[in-house]
Amino acid sequence: MTDLRVGLIGYGVAGAFFHAPLISATPGLRLSAVVTRDPARAAEVAERYGARAVPDAAALWDASGATGPATPGAPSGAVGAVDLVVIASPNRTHVPLARAALGAGLPVVVDKPLAATAAEARDLAALARERGLMLTVFQNRRWDGDFLTIGRLAEAGELGEVTRLESRFERWRPVPKGGWRETGGAEEIPGLLYDLGSHLVDQALRLLGPAVDVYAETDVRRGGVSADDDTFIALSHAGGARSHLWAGALTPRLGPRFRVLGTRAGYLKYGLDVQEEQLRAGLTPASPGFGEEPGERWGTIGTEGETRAVRTEPGGYGGFYPAVLACLRDGAPPPVEPEEVAAALAVLEAARLSAAERRVVTL
Repeated sequence: MTDLRVGLIGYGVAGAFFHAPLISATPGLRLSAVVTRDPARAAEVAERYGARAVPDAAALWDASGATGPATPGAPSGAVGAVDLVVIASPNRTHVPLARAALGAGLPVVVDKPLAATAAEARDLAALARERGLMLTVFQNRRWDGDFLTIGRLAEAGELGEVTRLESRFERWRPVPKGGWRETGGAEEIPGLLYDLGSHLVDQALRLLGPAVDVYAETDVRRGGVSADDDTFIALSHAGGARSHLWAGALTPRLGPRFRVLGTRAGYLKYGLDVQEEQLRAGLTPASPGFGEEPGERWGTIGTEGETRAVRTEPGGYGGFYPAVLACLRDGAPPPVEPEEVAAALAVLEAARLSAAERRVVTL
């Protein structure tokens, strides 16, 4: 079959270090066009991927039928410029761009967060169903090696019944980088609650099921920053377990990435998944050893005084776009269901309300 042509909107960190290399490493997909007005970025996508730069998103779908029929194997209605749109632009643009792409008959991958509210996410999901198009979200941290390891341990019963999840994305960044993520208004959907919090909540719901109560604290700790950079979320899950989740940019001593407590054993893990580090270094899923964590970084499982190292599962970011392709060509489920993302957004909305009103919010 002819490769499906992918149009990537945005070539910042998400586009350049995550989406473009992962798309390029997927047989059956071809990065065809990238929306960027930056000459250096345009030159890079041309040299590295053979993709053309276009000035705006509309160029991916306006008058797209002028070049002829759809690519063989492409989704129904996808013609002309591209067969799939990937949105990796600033958060405030996710909903309008996804709506426009779906309206043009194109399936869509959206980087997290899909939207600011669960209602917006459900509206997009309804539009995708109405149009018979795929809508999925790049919740890549579902495929972190350490999170996959926790899933394996839980499924095998090695932890017993999981009663508590402690999960952190902490950094030591005392000097702000600036930009909309740190100084944008509410319309920009800035801050750590919707950035790293999108991953923390998604993982907690995947592991422990629906949340029923939410308590959160959000603070701004650094000068020159207006969006939350020190965030804590506590979830009570329907099954009785609890999650404590942290995201912070001013953390001089980092806590464990995961501490998972069960009735039989606990799992303790320090350090971040290696895949982002490897992608930033220019590796791809096709590179030898991609996603493999060295033994000195493995976590441990056991009880007080009796623990053993546990090999970290290989990270699986490279499986996201093959799953997208299987959805488009074979009718398989999308790698991330938008309804699941809407449920996580409902938790983030409740967390924002909880922090503002200093109370527990019941879902």
